[in-house]
Amino acid sequence: MERYLRLEKLGEGTYATVYKGKRISTGTIVALKEITLDPDEGAPSTAIREISLMKELNHNNIVRLHDVIHTETRLLLVFEYMDLDLKKYMDLHGQNGALQPTVCCSLMYQLLLGLAYCHHHRVLHRDLKPQNLLINSRGELKLGDFGLARAFGIPVNTYSNEVVTLWYRAPDVLLGSRNYTTTIDIWSAGCVMAEMYTGRPLFPGATNEDQLQRVFRALGTPNELTWPGVSALPSWREDFPFYAARPLAQLLPPMANDGYALDLLARLLQYQPDRRISAEEALTHPYFNSLHQSAAAQQS
Repeated sequence: MERYLRLEKLGEGTYATVYKGKRISTGTIVALKEITLDPDEGAPSTAIREISLMKELNHNNIVRLHDVIHTETRLLLVFEYMDLDLKKYMDLHGQNGALQPTVCCSLMYQLLLGLAYCHHHRVLHRDLKPQNLLINSRGELKLGDFGLARAFGIPVNTYSNEVVTLWYRAPDVLLGSRNYTTTIDIWSAGCVMAEMYTGRPLFPGATNEDQLQRVFRALGTPNELTWPGVSALPSWREDFPFYAARPLAQLLPPMANDGYALDLLARLLQYQPDRRISAEEALTHPYFNSLHQSAAAQQS
């Protein structure tokens, strides 16, 4: 602990407090995630999982874990310092929270780069939301907070459906599915994309039921024709109110004139999990053509 100097508090979560800190030997600014340990229970399982996964993940769009310090009473995780999260960035740089389309495109590309790397290395993040996407002073976006993340393997295990903050939770998980894969993160990424354009959460539900109703009112109530197998999900009810699907351009006016943006969003927000585009496929979508062209121009 004496290797680092604690500066101001940045935030507080369920089991951890995060501080801005400084490595005394080099003066490097870092983020210190401090967990007070219960003498009987030891380190929380979320912290153990986060440490084990983040030691394996090494990518420019994933927050770097520098160090882990363990004492009898405390666990200190030392991360690279990021200036603010996406929610604060939107509040600071957006117009009522809504970002410029070119900024949305750049940040979305970086989100998908980090996500594609996670999925390639068989890790589900399971809690993508603006507060867990961190941005530094150079405009680099990185995935953070892997407390709910977990490795996945074959055969598919049965996972908890008490994951992902409600507003960003996929409809299959809301309906009780426990057999999800990388598609759980893809839905969340779609919700984040829409929020960057509008400055407001796409589906800000108050309860699981309210969340489903908001999704159905926007995208239409699913049935066996539009989503084969939906009626077999544990929380499906035959008496869900019927809503017709509304065009995304009508739901999201700031995206209305960008056909590529709407097309990518539609592919991210598919009801059927296996029809959602993968992060790797999404990176080659024409929506990102301008980024690909500028990258090619810089290399030539």
